[in-house]
Amino acid sequence: MGKYIHGYLTEEQERLMSQAGILTPLIYPFIDLKNQKNVLEIGSGVGAQSQVILSLYPDLDLTCVEIEKSQIEKAQINLSRFSEREINFVNQDAAELNLEEKFDAGFICWVLEHVEDPKKVLRSVYEHLHPEGIIYLTEVFNSSFYFLPKLPGLERYYNAYNAHQIQSGGDPDIGVKLGNLLHEVGFEEIELQRGGFHLDQSRPEELKRMTAYWKELMKSAAKPMLDTDLIKEKDIREMESDLEAIAKASNSVFFYQFVQAKAKRKA
Repeated sequence: MGKYIHGYLTEEQERLMSQAGILTPLIYPFIDLKNQKNVLEIGSGVGAQSQVILSLYPDLDLTCVEIEKSQIEKAQINLSRFSEREINFVNQDAAELNLEEKFDAGFICWVLEHVEDPKKVLRSVYEHLHPEGIIYLTEVFNSSFYFLPKLPGLERYYNAYNAHQIQSGGDPDIGVKLGNLLHEVGFEEIELQRGGFHLDQSRPEELKRMTAYWKELMKSAAKPMLDTDLIKEKDIREMESDLEAIAKASNSVFFYQFVQAKAKRKA
C-alpha cells in the first residue's frame, strides 16, 4: 500500500468527518445501493463515508476494511449511533483481502489515490463480490483544478501537494484511469462520470464554503511536506491567503472535477 498523505492525527480524523458532510451532495447522487444487502467498503478510515451509507440505506449490512487500526477505533466511536446495525470492522490490507464472505457491492471513495497498486486492490475486491456484484468508485483528478485569479502561492503549494502524493506512492490523477483499471481486472458494464464543482461569485456562499474546505484539505498534508522540505512555513500562509482572496475576488473561478465509476463482476 502507499502512504496516506494526510496522516492519522486527531485533527485529520475530525477533518474527514467534516469533509464527508461537505462533499456528500456531490458524490451520492451517482451511488445506488438500495437493493444491496451486504456492502464491502474499502479504506473506510474513521467511518466518514460509512455513516453516509448507513444513513442513506437503513437495510444494508456494512463491512469496513481499514489498514490502520487507530482509524478503526475512531470509526467504532463515530458509528456508535448505528449500534443496532450489522457493521463488521476488518483490519486488513485491501490488496490482500482474506474474507470468508462474498458481497453484493463494493464501495471505494478517496482511497485508490493513496495506493501503490490500485489494480491489485480492485482485483481483491472483484474476488470478494458475488457474480454480477457491483462496485462504485469515487476518485481524484487533481490536474483538473483551475482557479482565478491566478495566485502564485496557491499554485506553488498545490504543485508541492501533488508531488508529495506521488512521492508517497499515490496517484493524484487516478480518477481518469478508473475505466482502464476496471476493464483490466475483468469488470464489465463500466460506467464513468465526472463530478465536482464550478464556483464563482454568482454563488458566493458556496464559493466561500468550498475555498474554506480546500484550505483545510491543503493544510492536512502540511506536516509531512514540511518534513520533506517540499514547502516552508511561509508557503502555508501564502496558500491560505490566496484562498481567502479567491473567495472575495470579483473575477473568482474555483473549478475541480473528480471521477466516479460503476461496474459489475462477470456473471
